[in-house]
Amino acid sequence: MEKEKTIDKYALRERIISLTPIIGLVLLLVLYVVIGLIKGINFKAGFEAIINQSVILAIVSTGAIFIFTLGSFDISLGASTLVSACAGGLVYNATGNVLLMLLTCLGVSLLASLISSVLGSIFNLPVFVTTVAMMSVLSAVSELLITGKGGNQIRISGLAGLENIWLKIIVLAVFALLCVFIFEFTKIGRRQKALGGNPVCAKLTGISIKTYAIIAFLMAGIGIGLGGFLTAIRAGTITAGTAGDIGMSIFIAIVFGGMPISGGPRSRIYAAIIGSFSIKILSQILTMLLAAVPGANGISQMVRAAFFLGMVYLASINYRTKMLPR
Repeated sequence: MEKEKTIDKYALRERIISLTPIIGLVLLLVLYVVIGLIKGINFKAGFEAIINQSVILAIVSTGAIFIFTLGSFDISLGASTLVSACAGGLVYNATGNVLLMLLTCLGVSLLASLISSVLGSIFNLPVFVTTVAMMSVLSAVSELLITGKGGNQIRISGLAGLENIWLKIIVLAVFALLCVFIFEFTKIGRRQKALGGNPVCAKLTGISIKTYAIIAFLMAGIGIGLGGFLTAIRAGTITAGTAGDIGMSIFIAIVFGGMPISGGPRSRIYAAIIGSFSIKILSQILTMLLAAVPGANGISQMVRAAFFLGMVYLASINYRTKMLPR
């Protein structure tokens, strides 16, 4: 009887903690509205800014979930997004064809992701190591693309009509539904969760670590390509600093969304979306509160770090032991 009570208590705690990211997002949204009313902001412009900032991050983060599920992470995601946007922008400037631009963004991002995963497989290196190297390579490639004609930026004209919030929301919704289907209803998702939970046991059952690592990177590559396409449309002018904060923001967003940093069976696609919107709303709140405060950027970073550590702690206490599952 006592054992059953302990199990029920643990199950209740697990359910409550699993809802924490959603509750946090709702509370942040309410706080944003309250502060906005006090400050007298333009809510239409404010919500448009949040959506514009969040959707691209959510798309790239959603694809990255497949990598994080394996217990690894890709530090080159920001550089890949930039290269994808640069290549797509150059192709559009040369052809004026939006579809060809989209295909170029996807092709470049998939190629970069495939190289990262294959290098790790060939040389039996941790994925993190290969992505560090790829980040340097992709940064150099993007610089060459940007400065190829003697300038320091790539200007893209004629895409103003595509700068539409609903287009971004539709792209996010379609990609998220595709990822949910693969992740929750196919053997790809089940086996990747198994690999993230215990790679040794998964390997002994015949699951190929290399095969599913490649699949994970290809799914991430699709997200990067879509993110690069929307980045090029939104930015209009691409510089070396475009998409510069995406890499670290993805890691923070996924943790904010309640996904354990060790990956495994508790990984969820929705963590990327919830986390992306949460950190962007938090950034907007801090911007309003710290607008006239000296050193506002530093304070904002410290607050975000505190929230990040808090979410890691909440995720970690959701386990029966003090060790994260591997």
